[in-house]
Formats: sequence, C-alpha cells, structure tokens
Amino acid sequence: MLKKAMIMAAGVGSRLGELSEECPKPLVRLVNKPAMDIIIEHLSSFGIDKIIANTYYKSEIIEQYYKNNANIFLNKEDKLSGTAGGVRKCRFFFDKDEDFIVMSGDGLSDVDISRAYDSHKKSGAIATIVLKEVEKERTSLYGIVVPDENSFVLNFQEKPKTSEAESNLANTGIYIFKYEIFNYIPENTFYDFAKNVFPSLMQNGEKINTYIHRGYWSDIGSIEQYKESHYDILNHKVKNYTPTVVKTKTGRYSAGSNLIMKDNAEVYGNCVFGDNCLLGKNSKIINSILWDNVKVEENIIIENSIVLSNTTVKRNLFNGIETANRTQTAV
Repeated sequence: MLKKAMIMAAGVGSRLGELSEECPKPLVRLVNKPAMDIIIEHLSSFGIDKIIANTYYKSEIIEQYYKNNANIFLNKEDKLSGTAGGVRKCRFFFDKDEDFIVMSGDGLSDVDISRAYDSHKKSGAIATIVLKEVEKERTSLYGIVVPDENSFVLNFQEKPKTSEAESNLANTGIYIFKYEIFNYIPENTFYDFAKNVFPSLMQNGEKINTYIHRGYWSDIGSIEQYKESHYDILNHKVKNYTPTVVKTKTGRYSAGSNLIMKDNAEVYGNCVFGDNCLLGKNSKIINSILWDNVKVEENIIIENSIVLSNTTVKRNLFNGIETANRTQTAV
C-alpha cells in the first residue's frame, strides 16, 4: 500500500477573497475543521501517515498550526513554482522504489485510495489521475480529461465550452505517481502538471491511467463552492467527515463550543457556527456560515452569507461577507 503523500498547500487562494486574507487556504475551515486536517485524517485512514506539504502564502501560520504534529513535514517555497514544481521540490521526501499520492490542499473528497491505487498498479502507468463526473453544463469550470476504452488518457481539455467538451470527467487534482515522474519535472522551474508534465508524458509515449471516483469531490477554491461544500457536509454527502448536526423544525446546523441563542433566535436551512457565537434576540440566520467569536445583535437577519471571526453584526446581511475590519461586500 502507499506509505507517503504530498498535499499541495502553497496556493494563495485569491478566489476565496476575504477568507484567505484571514488565514491560508489549507486552514480555511469546513464545518469548523481546517480543510487540510480533513485531508490528513483521510490519508491516515488508509495507513498513510508520512505526509509532506509545500507552503508559501502565510506559511508561518501553517507552520505554527502543525508544529506539534510529527507526521507532517512542511517544505516552504521562496516563490511559487507551479503544481509540478512544488512536488519536484519535495523529491527528497520520497523513496525511489515506491509510489506516492499527491492531493490538492483545497479539495474535499472521500475517494477510496485503496481502489485508486489498485487501478494504478494494474495499469503499470507512470501516473494515475483521479477523475470525477461533473454536470455537463459545468465542464467549463474544470480541467476535463478524455480517457480511451482502456482508461488511459486520450486527450486533455482545459475548461472547455460546454458545446466543445469531449467528456464530463474532471481532473480532481488527486494523483498517484511512480518515482520516475521526477524525470519529467525540471529542477527550479515553474512547472504545472496539466500544462507541462502530462503533455510531455504523452509525447514520450508514456501512458497515463485514470480512475473514476464515484463518491464525493468538491474543489473549494471559490466562495460558492466553499458554501456548497458546507451544505454537502451538513447533509451527510461526504462519507469521511460527519460532524454532529442539530436538526430543527426549520433547518439544521453544526456548532463549535459555547453557542448562545437568545430568545426567538432562529436557524433556517443549513448553517454553521464556530466557537463562542452569540445569536441575539429575534435574530434569523439563514443558510449562512459564522466563524469563531461572532456576535449577532438583536433583530438581525443574516442570509446566504459568511461572517468571519471576531465580528459583531449590527445590520442585516444578504449574500455577503462580513469581517471585523471591513464593511459588507457582495459575493
């Protein structure tokens, strides 16, 4: 079985806006747990407990968070070097005679790693890409992969128009590699798997295997996908992460410690509350996510919004993001 993994955790996460300004993208929480923690626990459930992650943006926060975790090795980059370039800088961590798995730090997935690895071994390929079926009308959001009848890559399409998509199989950013993959990644060069490595493999006659994941996968790189992932977790669509969910007559929610709900405060739809949240009298929270130490004053409505930590909400908030340091911004 696989013994080692890499988590790609260097990205800035600009599409997450204020969320990644608050903390680095790998530590942005999904129902009160950092995304990278969910990935680490998932890897550990398959016996993979030797993990390296490359860091760049707000690396000191990630280092502080994992300083007492002996199984997580962090490799700080001085400048971004692309998906493949970041893996190349972690070459020293891997053994020459063993395969390894690479996962994106902004992906939420319950992929069966054992089955994916079995497919990789049987294929004999230098690389395996985990794919996920997406709705045809959403193919323009993803890198699309076209496999042949033997599950080997036939073609790649980067965010094709719906009318031009040759398949609806999205690249999840989960890869299994032989050590020989490093022969195709130059040192100290900005290099990307989709744009550089995979085309080079095909030009050199190397086969790239594919494995179709039938379970859950979401790229949490945007605000809408971030919110959608929360709702999927609350509705138990993610097998490897099932936090406690409280059901009410009007919705469901998950909360950290010390949630205080004053008289007639109500929760509708799917909501998440961090630690030490206070919902004022007659407040209504609808399909929203509140981080830690959020105070909602009386008679306030928050709908389809995100409130970041240490914020007091003094006015109604619709389809927005509220922070302690800024006024409301539209999503």
